[in-house]
Amino acid sequence: MLPSLSSARASELIARFATLNVLVVGDVMLDRFIVGRVARMSPEAPVPVVQFQSEHVRLGGAANVANNINALGGRPSLVGLVGADEAARKLRAELASAGLDADGLVEDRDRPTTEKVRVVTERHQQVARIDYERETDASGDVERAIIDQVTRLGRGAKALMVSDYLKGTITRNVVRALTSSAARSAPRLPLIIDPKIPHLGFYAGATLVTPNTHEAEVATHRRIHTDDDAREAAREFGKRAQCDAVLITRGEHGMWVSEDGAEGSIPAVAREVADVTGAGDTVAATLTLALAAGATLTEAAVLANHAAGIVVGRFGPATVTAAELLASL
Repeated sequence: MLPSLSSARASELIARFATLNVLVVGDVMLDRFIVGRVARMSPEAPVPVVQFQSEHVRLGGAANVANNINALGGRPSLVGLVGADEAARKLRAELASAGLDADGLVEDRDRPTTEKVRVVTERHQQVARIDYERETDASGDVERAIIDQVTRLGRGAKALMVSDYLKGTITRNVVRALTSSAARSAPRLPLIIDPKIPHLGFYAGATLVTPNTHEAEVATHRRIHTDDDAREAAREFGKRAQCDAVLITRGEHGMWVSEDGAEGSIPAVAREVADVTGAGDTVAATLTLALAAGATLTEAAVLANHAAGIVVGRFGPATVTAAELLASL
């Protein structure tokens, strides 16, 4: 059994968030939503005709992680890749509107800014998605510029967070720069990685890696249906990733925590699920802040589980405040 988290301890940890500088490195995205009403099927093809009503944008990927850290009261610095395009301009504008600094963004003129355009109905049902992206890892001068920003903005950080979506920012050398930075600090800084399995070999030395169920199954060649399955998969994943601890996010089944001396399941707390888009970003942000605040992995996972339960009740990539998180607990 995992130890419980008291309200007093939760309040103590959440109160510390406001003093914490966190470096977020990863694939920034612009999430664009085109909202309309489905009135009929097209006579040209078996697809719905969506009558346009509105359009809006949200921060996605690593930018959403930084936005969640900011909403929880932390002080994020963000490093990521953008292109020289209109989407980059909009992304910078959204960051500024959220009170986030865009100085750590590295421009690569040979790739587009990652943008996901979703066509959704007024009832938030997704009809189609268009992705603008390039998945090739950064190299040469661009990779060196990312590492320079990691070095510059990592000074004074209390935790390091990697948001890997396979869109180019996260390379083996970038992760090495982060693990070296974490190891040089006394005490050692927590390094949390939200992974993608093709990069599994990059993550050696991380404090915590947080695959979802599908990612854990792919990495370990195991199916996860029960807690026993999750236990074995988490242990195997930890060996393959060469990390200190593993947290598997299991959707409606909650989370599985695995580290030396502590293993167990944390039940989901979501009351009503509207949209899971960006929920993993909220989990990553909350875990990172909580570990930086001195929480144990189990305590951090409980806080992240409650934060996820709040944001899945909202449409699109969303944030949760420290007050909302405390009220949920």
